[in-house]
Amino acid sequence: MQKSLFIVLEGGDAAGTTTHSHLLKGFLEGKGFKVHLTQEPSQSKIGKLLREFLKNKDIPPTTDALLFAADRNLHYKIEIKNKLEEGFIVISDRYIESSIVYQSIQSHEISVEWVKEINKFVGLPDITIILDIDPKIALARKEDEDLEKFEDTSFLDKVRNLYLQRAKQEGYYIISSDAIIEFVQEKIQKIIIDKLKNMS
Repeated sequence: MQKSLFIVLEGGDAAGTTTHSHLLKGFLEGKGFKVHLTQEPSQSKIGKLLREFLKNKDIPPTTDALLFAADRNLHYKIEIKNKLEEGFIVISDRYIESSIVYQSIQSHEISVEWVKEINKFVGLPDITIILDIDPKIALARKEDEDLEKFEDTSFLDKVRNLYLQRAKQEGYYIISSDAIIEFVQEKIQKIIIDKLKNMS
C-alpha cells in the first residue's frame, strides 16, 4: 500500500516551482504512484481574491498575510489533508514558507512568529525543497506584465537570503535552479525517491 507524502516546492519568483511541480508529478506517476498536484494561492474563492490583491500596491501586507493564512487553512483541511488520507503523494507549489518569507519582508509589523501563529492550524510538509535562484536571472525570466507588486531585485535579494536562512534553520533541501531544467529536476527526483525508499 502506498504511503502518503506531502511535498512542497518553494523559492523566489521564477525559481521554477510550478514547472518542477508538474515535472515531478509526471515522474512519480510514471513510477506508479498516485499523485495530487496543487498550488498556492489555491483555486478557492479566497485564492482567487488573493491573486487580484497581489497586483494591487494599495493592499496592506498584513491583509495579504491574513488572506494567505485563510486560503491555506481551507486548502489544507478541504483538499490536502483528504488526499493524504486517501494515500496520495501531494505536491504543493508553495505553502507556509512563502508567507513567512514574503510577508515578513514586506512589513516591519509582520514577524516570522506571527505568520507561524496565524498558520498554526494546518499540517506541515514531510519534505520542503527550496529552489534557489539569483534574482537577476529570476527577473530576466519574467515579462513586465507578469510582475507582482513586490518584484524587484533588492526585494528578491531579501527573499532569497531569508529562504536560505530558513532552510538552514529548518533543515530544508536547497537546490540551485539557475541550472538547466533537466539537471534541477533530476536532483529533486533523487530527494523524493530516497525519502520513499526510507519509508518502505
